Amino acid sequence: GLPAALPTLPLELTVLYNSLLFTMGASNSAIEGEAEGIHQGLLRVLEACGACGQDLSTEELWQKVLQEVTAEELQAPLHRLGALQAAWWLAASRLGSTAGLFRLLSNAEDPGTARCPKAENELLSLLKAWRVPAEGASLPLVQSIEDLKEILCTAAAFLQGLQELEAGNFPTALSLLQEAAGGFCSKSVLAQIYTCLGCCAQRMGKPQTALQHLKRALQVDFQCLPALSHVAAVYHKLGETDAELQALALLYEALGKNPPAAASSSPYFLIRTELLVHTPILASLLRRRHPSEVKYLLAQRCLQDGRVADAVEHYLDFLALLQEGLQQQVPLDGGSALPRIPEVFLEAASALEQAGRYQDAITVCEEVISRTTDLIPQKLREEERLEQPECPSPEAGLAGGLLSQKKESLCCLTWRAAGYLHQGWAWAELGQSKEAITQFSRECLEDAVSRCMCLSVPENLLPEVEVLQKIRLLSLIGRGVQFLELGRHKEALLDFQHGWQISPGDPAATSYLVQALWKLNRKQEAAAHWQKLSQSCPGEDREQEGQGRPFPLYLVSCLKQATFPHSESLARSIQDYLRTTNQDPLS
Repeated sequence: GLPAALPTLPLELTVLYNSLLFTMGASNSAIEGEAEGIHQGLLRVLEACGACGQDLSTEELWQKVLQEVTAEELQAPLHRLGALQAAWWLAASRLGSTAGLFRLLSNAEDPGTARCPKAENELLSLLKAWRVPAEGASLPLVQSIEDLKEILCTAAAFLQGLQELEAGNFPTALSLLQEAAGGFCSKSVLAQIYTCLGCCAQRMGKPQTALQHLKRALQVDFQCLPALSHVAAVYHKLGETDAELQALALLYEALGKNPPAAASSSPYFLIRTELLVHTPILASLLRRRHPSEVKYLLAQRCLQDGRVADAVEHYLDFLALLQEGLQQQVPLDGGSALPRIPEVFLEAASALEQAGRYQDAITVCEEVISRTTDLIPQKLREEERLEQPECPSPEAGLAGGLLSQKKESLCCLTWRAAGYLHQGWAWAELGQSKEAITQFSRECLEDAVSRCMCLSVPENLLPEVEVLQKIRLLSLIGRGVQFLELGRHKEALLDFQHGWQISPGDPAATSYLVQALWKLNRKQEAAAHWQKLSQSCPGEDREQEGQGRPFPLYLVSCLKQATFPHSESLARSIQDYLRTTNQDPLS
């Protein structure tokens, strides 16, 4: 409450510097908000010099103080206070304000410098060139200005590297992150920087360089488990499944043994780099996976790679975690590796099927069917249009909610249909053709799906409709195959004809149609369809499939089961028939 006096201001500003350091460091969390203490300190300086700055912003206040206050004894305390202000602004990612402050502190008023096209280089060069004016004896400082300067340089390089990484300027980001890695920081922060370097190199298409950086991060601090997660992702991109699975297994083990640790800090420094760098992209790159996410990735990768026994084990472990309340532990947001829970059940059923555990697969599918049936509307009315309104209107929010409800209903319909489909194939493998036919013929594959595919749907609902259409085709093929085995060739033909109408270019649908026609002695029709199939390019269907949306993992085994197994023998029979009737087999 005492009036500001010039002789005591150096002491006052030094006490303010130390107290703010204690305040910032004691919080042990990211620095937020404005430094009100610094603002009041600058006003005290102006008051002592007979000036006023009550209506000025903090940036304007700094400009006024540094341009008008020339007392030599105040220069060093003001520079120290400026370094604290820079820490606050860096924590808020206000890089331009920080650079402007150091231009004032360094008396760098050259307009050419202000127009430097690479602001990051300007800021780092200003920080490195900045020197605190010499002063006489003063109070001890709880953190030396030299150490604070090094931390500011590291934080500035780290922050700008992250900004360039987010903007896609990877070479610049790499250079700045390398600058930060050579700076002044704790081991935990250094490991984070190397992790970001690895992610940058990966996005540049340099996987081996990425692995070097990520391994370096783990060498510096093995508790930086996000680096191990990125290692697995790099190996996945490289197609090195063994290495990827090893990394995921190691990550799962480490997550189980070590709870998330607080960021390591140094007892000697109150302001640290980790308090100044906390951007969304850094949080995204360093997101710590839940053990269940890693367990699911292990199951998924094993299933994709054909390691069925391992996939079954991991899926069953994951399903056991579900019983322990996993959904409340892991938010299923965009950053999570977990798909929707019914899809996990269907993938587990697929793995069990491929492992020959058909009864278990049927049981898992029944769980999906029972839980989704009540969520599907009794009728999907065609008059309930699903299109978004072309122009914004007061009803736009309501329409969006309706669209979301329809999408969810389609998802539930898809999952239930897939459950019936898997059960049909499982019963078929058990030799229970009649039970298989019953499952293939369920209402959701006959009535609701047909109505759904007749609706005019917006673009964002097409993936669900396409999957439903594929499930319908696979169920028709599956049921038709069972009819063939029972000698009910006419019923099989109807299913194959319907499947061929759904997807005329599908090789399996066409091949089964040809076989049914052949068994019914309608050889001329069979030969005509076979010739059309033979004339299409061998890679045409695969090329079209590659251009479309990929089908869910839980359908892959069904796609394989629906593959026509007698292509060569059927082709020979038809070729012999065409020769005996004096027709060109390839005409």
